[in-house]
Amino acid sequence: MKRILVTGGAGAIGSHLVSNLVAQGHKVTVLDDLSSGHKDLVPEVVDFINGSITVDRNLDAAFEGRPEVVFHLAALFANQQSVDRPQLDLEVNGLGTLKVLEKCEQFDVHRFIYTSSSCVYGHQDKNLHEENRLQDLDTPYAATKLLGEQYAKIWSQKKEFSVKIIRIFNSYGPNEFPGKYRNVIPNFIEKAMRGESLTILGEGTETRDFTYVSDVIEGLLLASTAKEDDFGIYNIGSGVGTKILDLANQINAITGNQAPLTFAPRRNWDHILHRVSDTSLAKEKLNFSSTVSLSDGLKQTFDWFKSKHA
Repeated sequence: MKRILVTGGAGAIGSHLVSNLVAQGHKVTVLDDLSSGHKDLVPEVVDFINGSITVDRNLDAAFEGRPEVVFHLAALFANQQSVDRPQLDLEVNGLGTLKVLEKCEQFDVHRFIYTSSSCVYGHQDKNLHEENRLQDLDTPYAATKLLGEQYAKIWSQKKEFSVKIIRIFNSYGPNEFPGKYRNVIPNFIEKAMRGESLTILGEGTETRDFTYVSDVIEGLLLASTAKEDDFGIYNIGSGVGTKILDLANQINAITGNQAPLTFAPRRNWDHILHRVSDTSLAKEKLNFSSTVSLSDGLKQTFDWFKSKHA
């Protein structure tokens, strides 16, 4: 059994991670301000702290149990919100990450796992590898997630604790509720269940790498137990590119939605036509492989939505 802290543990990914850690018998503390998370997704046995990573007294409470491992998932999510609220994005994703790292140093944390994003690759298409040069970022969110990576790397070198960075590609699945700043899949499913038209931003030929949440959790857990104690960056994705048009059609088919698709211009910051992960390094170093197909993942996500509407 290990003492583990999960920041952002009440969110879409974090809640699944926490449930897995609890099932493995670990003692888990969650720090989450519930700005996008949900307390009812967190198991009751968890030591839950309703607070922000930017507030010292909240961090003091979270580290009181002297965690051995920290999963840092807390962030202001995501691209569009960072465009709308860039200062808050920097405060949470930049300063907040720095504060967590300082606490890790103070309390002799053994391992730090930082959840980054595929958006740090900027204007690059397809088959993105960890060794690709990072340039031409599109949003403040991309900039602050990359900033968090750089802070984590500096601390791994300076303070000598193990750091693993996980670049997540378009995670989806149960526990993610639709909303203004949420991802395309929950928003599409909710609209389809209402019989409404799904609006595609762009031509629909744009591709993304949709990764089911259980695969993301597997990547995070593997990173936390990997034998290598050195610094590492790993893509966690499905490795499969899916056209947004095909995604919309699959969701309409699963939900029985008959409304025709509509199209609108892409958001002015969204210049990426194709984004697909190369997960060969994660396979080599972490023994990671994606196991859930998009069709199966969408069905499981739809089943969860139906249970919430029952």
